[in-house]
Amino acid sequence: MTRLKKWRLVSLAIIGLVMLGACGTSKTSDKKINTSSEKQEVVKVTDSNGKALELASHPKKVVVFDMGALDTIREFGKSDVVVGAPLKTLPSYLSSYKNVESAGGIKEPDMEKINAMQPDLIIISGRQQDMQKELEKIAPTLYLAVDSKKAWESTMTNIETLGTVFDKEDVAKEKVDALNKQREALEKTAKESGKKGLMSLVNEGSLSVFGPESRFGIVYEGFGVLPADETIKPSPHGQEVSYEYVLEKNPDILFVVDRTKAIGGDTSKNNVAENALVKETTAGKEGKVISLTPDVWYLAAGGIESTRIMMEDVETAYK
Repeated sequence: MTRLKKWRLVSLAIIGLVMLGACGTSKTSDKKINTSSEKQEVVKVTDSNGKALELASHPKKVVVFDMGALDTIREFGKSDVVVGAPLKTLPSYLSSYKNVESAGGIKEPDMEKINAMQPDLIIISGRQQDMQKELEKIAPTLYLAVDSKKAWESTMTNIETLGTVFDKEDVAKEKVDALNKQREALEKTAKESGKKGLMSLVNEGSLSVFGPESRFGIVYEGFGVLPADETIKPSPHGQEVSYEYVLEKNPDILFVVDRTKAIGGDTSKNNVAENALVKETTAGKEGKVISLTPDVWYLAAGGIESTRIMMEDVETAYK
């Protein structure tokens, strides 16, 4: 074979290898393009304002300000996706979250820190609603709150909404069914007892009371407690009253949320059961001044475990 023919054969082989390599590269490139063009699955939910949202399913990095939502996420076995929360006001029963990053105060989100976390979802409630638009600039923001006019219904709806977001619809249904069963039994007991109750909050000695459709209205409308005073106007902060008022209304059961224990402060004047006038009421005489779990009632309403704890607290009044 002449030297020229050999050179031609070598040249053809080199060209063939180059073309084969180009084809391989083209296939790899096409594969990458196809992969990147795949759309991430989304879920459709409605927030507590009735706003329809489309959120990425299976969020991997979530900042949570609503303590009830933190509770529910843990019940779903998804605690590992929570990267930030307001740790200073973390209820003791949610201490398993104490090692996540601080996202600022419960009323003052730290935008710089949250942005650095690069979350793909932020969950808020009423205390952060004023900051929603700013938070939405960082990541999709889901607003969930307990509606005082339909506290039980909105609580169950929020649990189901989170079940949709975290692909835990079956677990959410199971939990909701169990809570409804517990609630029905409590409501039956409360109504059949005929005992009238008064819901109160004490803060460094100052006492406020709450009626139906108020911040703690779930006691009456959800759990079936008969109100000792049906004239209390709905208010998120309650109606400030004197201890003479408590004696006048003379409740069979006096429920007490100690705000100071929930968030800190001087608790020396908060022992409602030891007040001389309270001792003269039916509740005082029969040992029915019921101290409710403070950080759950004041900070964490709306979660699966917190709702269970709240019902267990109320149940003690009828034992």
